[in-house]
Amino acid sequence: MKYLRSVLPPVLVGVVAVVLWEVVVTAGRIAPFILPAPSAIWAQLVEQRGNVLDAALASGANALVGLVGGTAVAILAALATSRSKLLSDVAVPYAAVVNALPIIALAPILNNMFDSTSSLPRRVVAGIIVFFPVFINTLRGLREVDPTHRELMASYAAGGWTFARLVRLPGALPYVFTGLRQASSLAVIAAVVAEYFGGLQDGLGARITSAAAFTAYPRAWAFVVGACALGLVFYLTTLLLERLAMPWKARS
Repeated sequence: MKYLRSVLPPVLVGVVAVVLWEVVVTAGRIAPFILPAPSAIWAQLVEQRGNVLDAALASGANALVGLVGGTAVAILAALATSRSKLLSDVAVPYAAVVNALPIIALAPILNNMFDSTSSLPRRVVAGIIVFFPVFINTLRGLREVDPTHRELMASYAAGGWTFARLVRLPGALPYVFTGLRQASSLAVIAAVVAEYFGGLQDGLGARITSAAAFTAYPRAWAFVVGACALGLVFYLTTLLLERLAMPWKARS
């Protein structure tokens, strides 16, 4: 019953919004070439389901590699910088600069740096976008160590890596997953948007721009729906990993 109360309201709101959308477009209040009706988008989604799935797999692979790579680099950087307050104070502004890099400017530059048939530029873009939220949240978690735990490990003469492995990293897990929840959706957005600017034409971003260029707007929206579904899959997978990594949090 608890889950029903939490799930039912957003589902009802979504259904009402789609119905209103259909009615407004069908009544001619909005031109179909500006915003197609949900029924037209659904028809294209069914017709193009194979292409949508293939494009989603290509974009998903780029987003996944960027997410894993960006997360690994962010956690290692947070572990290194958290050992010194001076280093942390220096690193955080540079991380903010990396976060401020616009995808629109970054993607074309990276596409020109690598071969046109390479997926590496999209993966690098996704990794850069992922880095900041994971780094900042992990760094915050690593800093907030219970003084009692610190004194206990010091009494055991525990080394830096032992202390990090047994105390700091487990204590920082909630913060790590907070960053991952943000980064999982950002990785998909970055991978899809990076596909707008050349390179391999096998992902959702390339299919969206191609369909829009030929004024096939329902088909373009069908690929947009595929991108939304891909982002949702990444987010739900992150939630599942969080439950598996911290089962005590789910029970509480």
